[in-house]
Amino acid sequence: MVSQTKLQIISHQDFSSKKMELDEYTNYEFENCVFTDISNIGFSQCVFTSCNFSNCKLRNSKLQNVTFKNCKLIGVNFYQAKDFAFEIHLENCLCDYASFDSKKLNSSTFKHCKMHEVNFTSSDLSKCRFLECDVQEAIFNNTNLSGVDLTSLQNFSIDPEVNTIKFAKINAYDLERLLIKYQLNIQ
Repeated sequence: MVSQTKLQIISHQDFSSKKMELDEYTNYEFENCVFTDISNIGFSQCVFTSCNFSNCKLRNSKLQNVTFKNCKLIGVNFYQAKDFAFEIHLENCLCDYASFDSKKLNSSTFKHCKMHEVNFTSSDLSKCRFLECDVQEAIFNNTNLSGVDLTSLQNFSIDPEVNTIKFAKINAYDLERLLIKYQLNIQ
């Protein structure tokens, strides 16, 4: 999570029609802003609150310990961001159709997010934390979910034959979600 350092605030800016001034932002909070392209820009220890990133381009952007609160992140391809020290925290965000393809999300957290049809293909979620997230039709394929607490994850479908789920924590009543492809009638 973002440190307790006083953050510089940028509010109510539409960066879809104007260029961002800096190449690197550290300890900033962006409130009610619109972003369409943050390629080649670095963000460290930053907070985005009520911002719109729908279909935003992230090519070679740096996201290090960045928090998104109440943001719209529809269709964002997080796999385009740099891998080095990649760490994000999402809270109460709308992330439908986002992609974390091949991302290492070990230190990342997802709280109270709607994440329909999100792509987690080949991602490492082994130390990631989920709390009350809806992942309806999310794609888990060759995903490392080792040790992940799935007990509050909603609407998931995970095939244990194509994903690593060793030591994952799951509710007994959700076991059928791991066996759905077998079309069993579990009583």
